[in-house]
Amino acid sequence: MPANAVKQNVDTVKTSRHKPVMAAKSLEKRRKKSASTVATQLKAAPAKRRAAPAAPYHHGDLHAALLQAAETILERDGLGGLTLRAAAREAGVSHAAPTHHFGDMTGLLSDLAAAGFRKFGASMSAAAATRTSAAERMDAMGEAYVTFAREHPATFLLMFRSERLDHARPALRQAMDEAFGLLTRGVIAQRGSEVPSAPLAVIAEIAGAWSLVHGFAMLMIDHRLGNLLSHLPQGTGVQDLLRAVLRGR
Repeated sequence: MPANAVKQNVDTVKTSRHKPVMAAKSLEKRRKKSASTVATQLKAAPAKRRAAPAAPYHHGDLHAALLQAAETILERDGLGGLTLRAAAREAGVSHAAPTHHFGDMTGLLSDLAAAGFRKFGASMSAAAATRTSAAERMDAMGEAYVTFAREHPATFLLMFRSERLDHARPALRQAMDEAFGLLTRGVIAQRGSEVPSAPLAVIAEIAGAWSLVHGFAMLMIDHRLGNLLSHLPQGTGVQDLLRAVLRGR
């Protein structure tokens, strides 16, 4: 047999003999590499989480967001359900946030009442703007007064609960004065003359107009009008009764 043929046979035998060993080594190498890759990924994962912490919660206007949260609680759960922590929880912020913005519960309620008076005044002003004569504007404001009380009863009651409010707070004082100023100017315009000294007759007329709409609103909120409403002609309701009261004052 030629020498090169013998050498080829020997190499073939060696290769066949080492194939299982080489395959085993190759498999072990792949296992180690896979295990190393998994370990590296597991080690890197916490680092990635640490490098990218959750973004903090932000409000465009936290003060306004807290007031909105407080109003939601007030109308949903009543005054008894409203606390600083409840407002923070509703707004989705730290429980310390309301204290930072309002100081205490009186501060929160006072600012909430101020916001209520601003909405209250805006609704009366918008209603009056749709009418032409001074008498019609007064009636429109009276209807808007009662409508606000019907749609926001808890806020309305808070606005007039002086024992829970700090009337020295500028925001509350200003909002109350602006809302009351609408009524005063409406009465003066209806009288057809400016009354700088505010004599008794004008003050009495202002008090009478205010008492009428506020009394009606309170009777409605307290569900005291049920018996009267049951005697109304078919197809009429509380709004028709209010308009009749306003026309007959």
